[in-house]
Amino acid sequence: MGVNGNRGVRAPRRRFRGKVSGVGELLLVNGPNLGILGRREVSVYGTDTLADVEKAVGEEVAGRGWSVRSVQRNGEGQLVDEIEASYDTVGAIVNPGALMMAGWSLRDALANYPRPWIEVHLSNVWARESFRHESVLAPLASGLIAGLGARGYRLAARALLDLVD
Repeated sequence: MGVNGNRGVRAPRRRFRGKVSGVGELLLVNGPNLGILGRREVSVYGTDTLADVEKAVGEEVAGRGWSVRSVQRNGEGQLVDEIEASYDTVGAIVNPGALMMAGWSLRDALANYPRPWIEVHLSNVWARESFRHESVLAPLASGLIAGLGARGYRLAARALLDLVD
């Protein structure tokens, strides 16, 4: 079995080779239903909106001179298009939402993304329904943060600041 109990999904851990310095753009990817953060099941996902998340990530990376390119799409193909158009970014924070379980084309797009990226989930997916316990994306990610609410995005930004020296 692979990471997180996935069968046949394990991929070699990729490290970012090369330095990115100075001005850059961090890709912030949010999948289906995340455009309604702050109004969607607040007992699970909290009251922070996507705009709050974007602002927080921007604050974390501003000291490095990075800006944030934020995309939220409900369709998997649209997310693939955004990732493929963002190879020039310094790294990515990806909350795939439910696509973590069956987003195979998203997985393929992220496998080809040339920079480090962190998978983020607002809730602790392993404390929820069993169908949420496997991620087809996690074996490819530089790291995974789950269960810390919107704070997880800030932590992912800090991790990327370290990974992309």
